[in-house]
Amino acid sequence: MTKRLDLGKEAILPLILKMSWPSIIAMTAMSLYNAIDTFWLARLSSQALAALTVCFPVQMIFGAVGIGTGIGAGSFSARMFGAGKSLQAQQTAGQIFFLSFVFGLMMILAVLFFGNTILISFGAFDEILPLCHDYLYIIVFSSPFLFFSMMSNHLLRSEGRPVLSMYVVLIASVTSAILDPLLIFGIGPFPRLGIKGAALAAVTAQFIACIFSIYFMQLKSSKYELRWKYFIPDFAIIKSIYSTGLPSIVINIVVSLVLIIYNHILADFGFQAIAALGICFRVTGLATMVIFGFGFGLMPIVAFSDGARLYQRLRQSVFVTLKVALTFAFAALIFLEISAAQIVELFSRDPSLIVIATPALRIHVLTLVFIAPTMTFINMFMGLGKGTLAMFLLFFRDSIVFIPLLIFLPFCFGLTGAWIALPLANLIALFAIIYWANKELRRIEAKQG
Repeated sequence: MTKRLDLGKEAILPLILKMSWPSIIAMTAMSLYNAIDTFWLARLSSQALAALTVCFPVQMIFGAVGIGTGIGAGSFSARMFGAGKSLQAQQTAGQIFFLSFVFGLMMILAVLFFGNTILISFGAFDEILPLCHDYLYIIVFSSPFLFFSMMSNHLLRSEGRPVLSMYVVLIASVTSAILDPLLIFGIGPFPRLGIKGAALAAVTAQFIACIFSIYFMQLKSSKYELRWKYFIPDFAIIKSIYSTGLPSIVINIVVSLVLIIYNHILADFGFQAIAALGICFRVTGLATMVIFGFGFGLMPIVAFSDGARLYQRLRQSVFVTLKVALTFAFAALIFLEISAAQIVELFSRDPSLIVIATPALRIHVLTLVFIAPTMTFINMFMGLGKGTLAMFLLFFRDSIVFIPLLIFLPFCFGLTGAWIALPLANLIALFAIIYWANKELRRIEAKQG
């Protein structure tokens, strides 16, 4: 459980798989929990599922802050370990305590004072606004614990202990999955809380995950040291964290804003169209999380190799990850295209929702084969500390390409146009990402020579 991998010496393919599989299992478990959440709330009502989908951008903003800060902290600490500067890497662990508290408090206050305004701007309308309110005003109290778990996850991976990061996410996902039906439907001694039960289950799970994250980081086998003096804000380290992490936060917030626009556009087609989007994101999310897992496994290897000046190893790691990610993406695409109707029927028995969601899912899954190379190269940029470049490329995809398509295509093709916009935007953006990736790889090759 506590074994540490050697990022600079182990064979590349086995190392990538060892670094990736814990992330894949963890992220798949998290995505599976989201799918289970969707399943139970769809059983409650299509309105509850639509309310969850409207609140999803808020959760993505939580994730943007936690994952972005974690990526920055993980990339910085991995480069410090690779360069033999262990003290600076150790101090990074202390900073995430401070950052988790500050951002968590900010999120709670924002929702308590401006919650209804946020929900309406995110696409909630009168029919589902009370359900959105019930969910958001509870789920926000999980944010400090969620932030810390996400940030510490990347630190555990950056020191070569991805299995522990997997355990944290598994603990949160399993806890939520167990509590969800108990609290939503009031099974046994538990009260029937409806959508509030789903939110309360998430808060409980994230608190437990936070406790385990702290426990894993203070094990004797850890390279980190949780000393009180490291908890004091060190703005030089925080600046280094956000030189890579801030672009990632911006990227994910842009994705959240895109989803808000998506919700508003789909609202013209009724709450069932929004519910269909929720099913699509949950199902494709299972496959996407695996692809993200390969990228997260690659990033610390790139960062360590760059810090240790192992440039040939760095390039080989990128190409091996690319092949693995593409192989999985094509396999997942074929399976989901064949099984789309049966998968949708697992979530809802509403015939009108099934008619909308099935073709939507078949179109959405096309995105997988474009996401595989995209996330491989984006994580390469992150590992190299080039978060701004990664931010620009994803901003180009989500804002410059996707939003205009999302606005224009529904005018031409109706609801089908809203579904087509996502894979088409990813395809167009992939050409720009490949161009910059080739440019960066040539620069690394020149260093090697």
